[in-house]
Amino acid sequence: MIKRIVFLLVIVAVCSRALAGAPDSVWLFAYAKVQHEGRDGLHFAWSNDGKSWHAIGQEFGFVRSDYGRWGSEKRMIQPVLFPGTGGTWHCVWNLTGDTGPVAYTASQDLVRWIPQSYYADLETVQPVSAPQVEDARKRQTEVLVLGVPRKGSRLKVSWTLVDGLLKKEQLTGYRNQLWGETTHEDSARFATLKPVMVSIRPEIARSKKIGNMLMGVFFEDINYAADGGLYAELVQNRGFEYDPADKENRDPDWNAKKAWSVSGKGLDFAIASVDPIHSNNKHYAVLRTDGTGGALVNEGFDGMVIKAGERYDLSLFARSLSGKNNKLAVRLKTKDGTVVAASVINGLTPVWKKQSLVLVAKETVTDARLELIPQAEGALALDMISLFPRNTFKGRKNGLRADLAQHIADLHPRFIRFPGGCVAHGDGIENIYNWKNTIGPLEARKPQRNLWGYHQSMGLGYFEYFRFCEDIGAEPVPVVAAGVPCQNSAQHGHPLGGQQCGIPLKDMNRYIQDVLDLVEWANGDVHTQWGRQRAAAGHPEPFHLKYIGIGNEDLISDVFTERFIMIYNAVKKKYPDVTVIGTVGPFFEGSDYDAGWKLASRLQVPMVDEHYYVPPGWFIYNQDFYDQYDRNGPKVYLGEYAAHLPGRPNNLETALAEALHLTALERNGDVVRMASYAPLLAKEGHTQWSPDLIYFNNSMVKPTTGYYVQQLFGQNAGETYIPAKAVFSNNNEKIKARVAWSIVKDAKTGDVILKLVNLLPVAAQARLDVSALGLHAAPVTKMVLTGRPDEKNLKPVKTTVSLNELEKTEMPPYSITVLRAGGPK
Repeated sequence: MIKRIVFLLVIVAVCSRALAGAPDSVWLFAYAKVQHEGRDGLHFAWSNDGKSWHAIGQEFGFVRSDYGRWGSEKRMIQPVLFPGTGGTWHCVWNLTGDTGPVAYTASQDLVRWIPQSYYADLETVQPVSAPQVEDARKRQTEVLVLGVPRKGSRLKVSWTLVDGLLKKEQLTGYRNQLWGETTHEDSARFATLKPVMVSIRPEIARSKKIGNMLMGVFFEDINYAADGGLYAELVQNRGFEYDPADKENRDPDWNAKKAWSVSGKGLDFAIASVDPIHSNNKHYAVLRTDGTGGALVNEGFDGMVIKAGERYDLSLFARSLSGKNNKLAVRLKTKDGTVVAASVINGLTPVWKKQSLVLVAKETVTDARLELIPQAEGALALDMISLFPRNTFKGRKNGLRADLAQHIADLHPRFIRFPGGCVAHGDGIENIYNWKNTIGPLEARKPQRNLWGYHQSMGLGYFEYFRFCEDIGAEPVPVVAAGVPCQNSAQHGHPLGGQQCGIPLKDMNRYIQDVLDLVEWANGDVHTQWGRQRAAAGHPEPFHLKYIGIGNEDLISDVFTERFIMIYNAVKKKYPDVTVIGTVGPFFEGSDYDAGWKLASRLQVPMVDEHYYVPPGWFIYNQDFYDQYDRNGPKVYLGEYAAHLPGRPNNLETALAEALHLTALERNGDVVRMASYAPLLAKEGHTQWSPDLIYFNNSMVKPTTGYYVQQLFGQNAGETYIPAKAVFSNNNEKIKARVAWSIVKDAKTGDVILKLVNLLPVAAQARLDVSALGLHAAPVTKMVLTGRPDEKNLKPVKTTVSLNELEKTEMPPYSITVLRAGGPK
């Protein structure tokens, strides 16, 4: 409530100043700071006389282009603003240059805009005509704004319109200042603060049931989370399918030979594609040797970690091309020449045949490489060269890296969302993630370019995702594209590209059938077409899919809306028991958020996916964010969120800010049914996005402080929320905003769990009235995580205390405390 009260006061004050002697009409000037860059959006200035101009905000544009690749590539070139009928303001701009694709949006007040639409050229724009736009551009002029000449649209408007823009500027500036609050200034901000006491009185009569699915994880193949990460394959580029197109800049060294090399003499290594083992994997290696001992070497993903005494399963497809070379030596060898394990494959044939053997490691090393050495003169072909540790998660063959998978399981996630966010709808139509390409035998799976700029082997595919969910007791939540690629897509040869280049409507029935087939593959019995394929993979029992996401933080454009409705209606009709999760754009406010919620409400979509990456201050001052949501409307899945500080660390400050928010999510558990931090995994040396929850290298897993906060909530969840009234010893609103609590009851154990978050630099004491909770006198489990706000490697300390500890709990500065007590027997 604090943010709404303060914001209201600011708006009233600005309003009063603006209305004092305000003119009836003024001049408004709309412009982009640099006409052929336009990366910071549409700006405004106003003038009483049309000569002296006053900039309205200097740091942000009131409209920014959503088209094109990430961040700075989203450009607003030559924007033009002009009035239409009914008080509508139209804005049109070019996207790539003086000609070509254009964008359109509209507004009634120049503050709130409709979602943007994109067109191949000016002639095809629907809401306005090309002559209107061209006429408005001819009337553009140049004026001086802050001493700099700017070219744009000069218009006579009512003062009310400009007053609204000034209010928006003031409000945005104030919010940015408030949300920019960090602990760095706490020593001055709270210089005289004494320890705080808060009295908490539970109100059992107002207890409410909340969802039991709140805490989950979101897996996306970013930061090498899959190949080289969770997927335990040790060989990089096992199928020789790397391609320069995998990389944004088409790196010529990123090719079918990537990660492979030749050691020694007498061996020639080439890539061929005639008569491959499968059409989805068209490339393979051809080795020609004079028999003098040259080796084909794979470097792995930053080397291979091999552990003494453990077994490693090697498999490959081979065929002899000369009839002579029928043996292949295999060994694991370090850079200094130490042979860690060795064996021989015999009996290569003139036709493709899968060969397998087991390597037993003699010692532990971190820099092993795989060597394949033909044993006689001649030629042979090799493909799908694979090496897996026998010790995978749950002992699954070709499975998941055990330590990484266990850290995910230890979060106690109620669900796993996969295969990603932007990865799911891909970079352009051809790159949309196709689940059918990720099932079946490994050699039949179709790899593809990863939107994040590397390669997806699809070894970690839908079968592995679903089975991992089953192994750890989490619900699978697959996300499919809503018929459009990622809003950050490039053109890739299409007239428009980006999200506006949706799957052609003539092809949508086929795409919709793919989505329906996914549900059948997951839930159908062995007599159905796709259930039979699941059974053939070794899982005759259905996976019991209950949720499916359609879309991922999409722009709620006409192109998206039309296709989303088609998919949603088809899934709802055929599988009414499957909960569809829609999307409301990439942020917690704005045109896409508003339009997404309107669409979901109109269609009665059962749940929508919200995303936001925001400063810690946002979490501090938005603890009431979900309090006013409609209890009868669509439920919320908070699919991606994280606290971002400058430099993007994952430290105690960000973790506690997220903990504040998680207590609010528990309080609003009747609306917010699911939540997952993002991203989950990041490999050191290959991190494209920070912060992440778990960092790792080939030999170590490095959970962050934020990970342990997520774990505290995941391992101490409840199905009943117990409201409470609180009285603070200090009624300062900034102090109260830094302290939060949540009381929940675990239905399975009857335990009552109290979570206390203190983001203050001084200790706080929570006095809880336990008389109404009906707790028995068994020991109470207490977990405390505390330290300096900038610390990154903190873990909770677990102790056992008496029941009296619940009545008076000391919360250290910058801490989260979790107390778990037994309820009535």
